[in-house]
Amino acid sequence: MRSSNPVLSRPDAWQVEPAQQAQYGQYPGQPTQAPYGQPGQMPGQPYGYADGNAQQFAPQGQVAGRMTIDDVITKTAITLGTVIAVAAVTYMFLPVALLMPIWIVSGLVAFGVVMLVSFRRRINPAFVLAYAAIEGVFLGAVSKAFEYMYPGIVMPAVVGTFVAAGMTLAVYKIFRIRVTDKFRKMVLIGTMAYAGVLLINFVLSFFGMAFIQAGNLTVIALLASAIGVGLAVFNLILDFDFIEQGIAMGAPSSESWRGAFGLTVTMVWLYIELLRLLSYFRR
Repeated sequence: MRSSNPVLSRPDAWQVEPAQQAQYGQYPGQPTQAPYGQPGQMPGQPYGYADGNAQQFAPQGQVAGRMTIDDVITKTAITLGTVIAVAAVTYMFLPVALLMPIWIVSGLVAFGVVMLVSFRRRINPAFVLAYAAIEGVFLGAVSKAFEYMYPGIVMPAVVGTFVAAGMTLAVYKIFRIRVTDKFRKMVLIGTMAYAGVLLINFVLSFFGMAFIQAGNLTVIALLASAIGVGLAVFNLILDFDFIEQGIAMGAPSSESWRGAFGLTVTMVWLYIELLRLLSYFRR
């Protein structure tokens, strides 16, 4: 159960630490000692799926909450709301003269926070909200710069991002898309390759040799943006599947922050790709 999203790519993202497992006993999602059909199993449930609330896995007098879809939705709304609120403030009050330095610094800091959270075993809500705030500054600066160069471009990109995410979720649920290991591996390889191309393009931009530039409509630039949008959508599918599997395995409620964080990272990526794609047609 892997995702190419850097936040959700850890193979142990939904696992508890050994000390925590010893404290809680049999962790939800792990095979129970009793065979199927014995006490603790409900007819029609998969082997190893425990019945009842998470209380049976908690020490006496404590309750171990499980991650639910409501948790993920709530945390995602908080994280995305923070990004949008900070982006709006940055967009309105950031001077045009400071757009470029704020753009670069906030982008690098946000990337660093993403990597920090990705390699932490336990998710820290404070880091998630810190990322949301920093990413809001980054998006506010980027959006203002694009709006300054191509008036009217921001709103279609925002609407397009949420429409694309909503349609992806609808298709995933309605058609019951099954994420296979082969599909996951292909998206992961494609995402890494695309990130490498963007890194090379970023370095070349300092020498005036970038082959992908906003507003410069070329076959390579158009193809790269189309691939970027496609990969972002595929990553959303992987993230939906990863979160769904985490809920089914009975991941602790604190992991809802990781799921929300992963979705936010992908949504931000999708917005940037759509913003650049629209810029090619705004001369």
